[in-house]
Amino acid sequence: MSRIKKSSKKASAKSAYVVRHRDELRRKHRQVIYFNDPEKAAIEEYCSRFQVRHRSALLRDAIMSRILEILDQNPSSLF
Repeated sequence: MSRIKKSSKKASAKSAYVVRHRDELRRKHRQVIYFNDPEKAAIEEYCSRFQVRHRSALLRDAIMSRILEILDQNPSSLF
């Protein structure tokens, strides 16, 4: 039996959108958020309960989903 030779080239997992808009998607603006003790404890409990390893992604997703939800509910008017 002959073995099938695997290709030495690795397939790129990047979508065409990411390749075209790489510079636009790069995060280059920093924001700092301060939490009090109960808020920090709640975040830590959530992360431990649901095995969240990347807290920055969690916070970014939560903030942006809330902002986009509010913007959808209150569209800007022309006049």
